[in-house]
Amino acid sequence: MNIQFNNLNDVTIILICLSIMLFSGFLVTRITKMLKLPNVTGYIVAGILIGPYVLNIIPAIAAENMGFVGDIALAFIAFDVGKFLRKEIFQSTGTKVIVITLFESLFTGFVVTISMHFVFKLDWNFSLLLGAISTATAPASTMMTINQYKAHGKFVNTLLQVIALDDVVCLIVFSVIIAIINANETGVILFDTVILPIMLNIAALGIGFLSGMILDRLLIPNRSDDNRLILTIALLFGISGLCSAFDISPLLSCMVFGATYINTTQDKRLYKQINNFTPPILSLFFIISGVRLDIGALSTLGIVGVSYFLIRIIGKYIGAFLGCYVTNMDETISNYLGLALIPQAGVSIGLAFLGQRILPVDIGNQMMTIILASSVLYELIGPASAKVALALSGAIEEDKIKTSKEKERYLQVYKRI
Repeated sequence: MNIQFNNLNDVTIILICLSIMLFSGFLVTRITKMLKLPNVTGYIVAGILIGPYVLNIIPAIAAENMGFVGDIALAFIAFDVGKFLRKEIFQSTGTKVIVITLFESLFTGFVVTISMHFVFKLDWNFSLLLGAISTATAPASTMMTINQYKAHGKFVNTLLQVIALDDVVCLIVFSVIIAIINANETGVILFDTVILPIMLNIAALGIGFLSGMILDRLLIPNRSDDNRLILTIALLFGISGLCSAFDISPLLSCMVFGATYINTTQDKRLYKQINNFTPPILSLFFIISGVRLDIGALSTLGIVGVSYFLIRIIGKYIGAFLGCYVTNMDETISNYLGLALIPQAGVSIGLAFLGQRILPVDIGNQMMTIILASSVLYELIGPASAKVALALSGAIEEDKIKTSKEKERYLQVYKRI
């Protein structure tokens, strides 16, 4: 199927495509609800179905022109994650979350690196870069699953703090690995591939903090709800635009923005307003992600790619379990946290593009294929695994998962695994 857009102007094409995307997302989620799968899975599947690689209803160029939706959606998601970085929550967990994050991210990177080098005989540069990228976790699908089922409690607080810190660790590890590779190859540390990204991300953190302080001053007590929303979105768009200008992810900056505001004001009502505004944007983000997923890439994944996909999942689970064990976390967190850390996209794909520049062409292309193809699988199974983790940990109330029998069924499957 191929809808002809040749005689239509750009505005018409974009609006029609957006309408088709939202309708298709709604229809497919009716099916995924019957299958008791999260909405995120339905949105991604809807995007794949209407995209250029299946039904070809939405042309590839239209999806490419909607890239800004991704930046906007990530900004909203990161801002919402920031509300879980409250001082009182950190005080209750102490250094436990930091220890868990270091264990799950560094253990995953170590296992992937060692496996790629010693089992598959790949060179150290390739193995180290793949290991560094494997530490990243995508917050978007997990956050939307949490919102859909209104999950809450200690498990959710711990999970989102770990995810927030995870990308910080990933960026630091990746920058160190790039520095090591460059030093080995040239004897010098290149400014544009190592020093500059670190400086830009530090600057992004500063922008997020400053934006939080500015918002605190702008949202005076008698400010109307409409204007509260307008000012918050204006700052989020501004942060996203600045980050896009310097080709860095808005995740860290917007997380700090959300964390700064909640810690200076304790204003939880603003986050509820934002959550009421964002469902169409977030659904579009996942549908567009599905449209842009090249299903054909799965056929080129190969044994190395499949192994990377599985080893990373195992590394995340064992690393999270060890971190929880060392810090004496509750058994529900220890047993199920790793299941909620599977999704990977966004940051990992961006880092893969950067790593591709310093590897030989054939090896760089192989790494890019592995990351892109595995991201397809991670995004498809990630939301479902997050739902299972939330249900088994007790973060989702019984009425949100329909019956206790469903929870028991999850538990039986988990025990078999």
